[in-house]
Amino acid sequence: MTDPVLEVSDLVKEYSGGGGLFRRGVSKVQAVSGVSFAIAAGQTLGLVGESGCGKSSTGRSVVRLVEPTSGSVRLSGVDVLAMGERELRSARRHMQFVFQDPYASLNPRMTAESIIAEPLRVHGRWAKGGPARVRELMEMVGLSPDQSGRYPFSFSGGQRQRIGIARAIALEPSLLVLDEPLSSLDVSIQAGIVNLLEDLQERLGLAYLFIAHDLAMVRHISDDVAIMYLGKIVEIGPVDSIFEAPRHPYTRALLSSVPVPDPRVQRGRKRIVLEGDVPSAIDPPSGCRFRTRCWKAAEICAVEEPPLVVRSGSVEGHQTACHFPEDAPALV
Repeated sequence: MTDPVLEVSDLVKEYSGGGGLFRRGVSKVQAVSGVSFAIAAGQTLGLVGESGCGKSSTGRSVVRLVEPTSGSVRLSGVDVLAMGERELRSARRHMQFVFQDPYASLNPRMTAESIIAEPLRVHGRWAKGGPARVRELMEMVGLSPDQSGRYPFSFSGGQRQRIGIARAIALEPSLLVLDEPLSSLDVSIQAGIVNLLEDLQERLGLAYLFIAHDLAMVRHISDDVAIMYLGKIVEIGPVDSIFEAPRHPYTRALLSSVPVPDPRVQRGRKRIVLEGDVPSAIDPPSGCRFRTRCWKAAEICAVEEPPLVVRSGSVEGHQTACHFPEDAPALV
């Protein structure tokens, strides 16, 4: 990997909650527990896992929409978490967030032009060619500048997401954090947004942190994939290696649910159904957090947390946090 645009090391985000009716004191919800990864310019890291695993908290912590509890986030070598309010405001030009719901993230009282122009005004760039820049941005995301005076309610879901993307790239950032940007869109619209993101990445050299639960889409758009479970990354590596030779039992369970286009292959596949519920993030299991649902769990799994390292037989960069990594053939 070339010098990374984003380096995240041992990121932790805890939320405080009330003790509840039968619990005294204040409980801590471990949403993100020691997450580390890096993304280079022009590259995409797909971050996947079940709902509640900490994906969105990770993305929001990276850009400090929520304040991390501890860890390190470096953007082009500069420590984001050490920045004061003034420095952070300036740094936001280089890191932007695209939200899941394109309607809720847009001000319904503002026109498309005003929404896209907002970051230009905030950062003092409107006076120097602001209207022309808005027209350029609308064309870049596949919208007609003639639509600039319309309000969000008059656009389709896909068009609203294009407005959000135009706003995000207005200041020429180096990093986009995309929090499930396709999940609220029809399947027929998703492909157009993915093509747009790939085109913008190629033209602008953007680094993407792509948060999603659609594994088929993640495989298409990502260069590397990180699998999260209960606040921790349990497997990370090149996309082809993760999908063709998954080593962690949780990764294999997730991939077994991805449909295969060939009906004959699909009929012959065995679905891995996980038993039990996801443990509470307030009181996660000791050792390996996945052990309570893992068919390979042994005594060591309860007393020793497996390190996230390259296991024997894995390609370079493919790391797995498991005492008994799988060597089974490919699932997908």
